[in-house]
Amino acid sequence: MAAKTPKPLTKSQIAAEVAEKTGITKKAADNVFEIFAELAYEQIKANSSFTIPGIGKLVRIDRPKRTGRNPQTGESIKIAAKKVVKFRVSKACKDAIEPPKKSTSSKSKKSASPKSKKSTSSKSKKSASPKSKK
Repeated sequence: MAAKTPKPLTKSQIAAEVAEKTGITKKAADNVFEIFAELAYEQIKANSSFTIPGIGKLVRIDRPKRTGRNPQTGESIKIAAKKVVKFRVSKACKDAIEPPKKSTSSKSKKSASPKSKKSTSSKSKKSASPKSKK
């Protein structure tokens, strides 16, 4: 049987961890999260984005109105324009979760390609010179 994946932390568990590591009370840590969330909502409404350093960016996207289809009847329906919020994970966060692979093949391709270009160009010059003599 496969091992069970741990459940994600709840808001109170996160507040307890932050409180323990920073030396503040759980209630103060909980208030920080409340203020942080309110700030994010305000910034997304005003600026259409909110960056969380080292984690990612919340971005508001305005979707235009469009025509869709009812999958049961096939009838065309009008879908109203709406605003949606998406989260874009930062490169630092991605790299912290899964470090980038070191590709040695790209280095060898780069170093091999100039040599191959030189050799092909010299071959083409050799093959071009007999044709010009004819």
